[in-house]
Amino acid sequence: MTLREVIVMKKPEVLIVGAGIAGPALAYWLSHNGYRPTVVEHARQLRSGGSAIVVKGPAIPVADRMGILPQLRGLATRNRSLTLLDPGGRRILRLPLTSDKAPTVEVTRADLSEVLHRSAQTEAEFLFDDTVTALDQDEGGVNVTFRRSAPRRFDLIVGADGMHSTVRRLVFGPERQFVSDLGLYGATVPLEPDAIEDPTEMTMLTAPNRMLVLHPSRTTPLAIFTFRAARLAPHDRKNIALHKQTVADAYADVRWRAPELVAAFLDHPAPFFDPLTTVRMPSWSRGRVVLLGDAAAATALLGDGSSMAMAGAYALAEELAAHPGDHTRAFAAYESRLRREVGPRQRRVGLLSRLMVPRTRPGLAVRNAVGRAVGRTKRIS
Repeated sequence: MTLREVIVMKKPEVLIVGAGIAGPALAYWLSHNGYRPTVVEHARQLRSGGSAIVVKGPAIPVADRMGILPQLRGLATRNRSLTLLDPGGRRILRLPLTSDKAPTVEVTRADLSEVLHRSAQTEAEFLFDDTVTALDQDEGGVNVTFRRSAPRRFDLIVGADGMHSTVRRLVFGPERQFVSDLGLYGATVPLEPDAIEDPTEMTMLTAPNRMLVLHPSRTTPLAIFTFRAARLAPHDRKNIALHKQTVADAYADVRWRAPELVAAFLDHPAPFFDPLTTVRMPSWSRGRVVLLGDAAAATALLGDGSSMAMAGAYALAEELAAHPGDHTRAFAAYESRLRREVGPRQRRVGLLSRLMVPRTRPGLAVRNAVGRAVGRTKRIS
């Protein structure tokens, strides 16, 4: 075989930063489209956690083409209904969460990540407990410096590393340039299995500026806190003590099971806590580097970040295959496709935040009245 033939046969190498949802999904599709993907993840292993996500919309056909839809249905949570409570803990209405007209699958984020990882691991290289620290690109490729591994060169880099993307920071600039704060915080903590009575029911209590959800998940129930703090302080992701105090202060006067659930949050060694934000960028690519999923266009509250990540991974791999050797055109076509999906969602997020977590009692009354009307329409007792 001649040197020219070897060069022609060489598969382009792509580094994907992030092994959550978007990263393994992209690795799967790239490997099936003639690329050699490597996925690097700063965590030591796939991150666990029972937080439930809904695979829906454009992610359903993607999961079907991957052959993982039966697995996801087998791992689905048992959640079938939502019970809405008033600030005093009294039931207002009960709504179904499943519909034959809109097929969806609710699974835990950990289960979805594991299924995607299994699908990609035979075709992609995975590097855990590592991350990129520098990216130096030129006309022919990108030189990558890792925290632990030896430096390597790749043809393309994909930042699939979430809301607080390292790739975005290294290539596009500081996070503050692209992140919009919704004025809300989100926090979760896992609970003991006996914390819920009905594993098919999700319960939601809403008071002015605060929402508290008890979610059955699949095996480990979750308490989910979504709220506006009295005073917004500079966020320190490592200050767990401050996170706990912020949650305790926000729910100090909330009734029902709030004291019990806040106590669980305070007792946990590392509960989840983060401001709810959106990411808006003028462009998702620069040279040989492109962003995917929440790193490019996170949209809080809508609950379809994982679905959009899967759809985005499929679109990016498809456009790279459609434009071999021309990553610039491929990146532009991918971004154009996904912005049509993401744009309307990001425009709705402000209204949704006010509807989900009303600021005032009158606003809460309006939201509950709408809920009652929906309940009567669906004839749910």
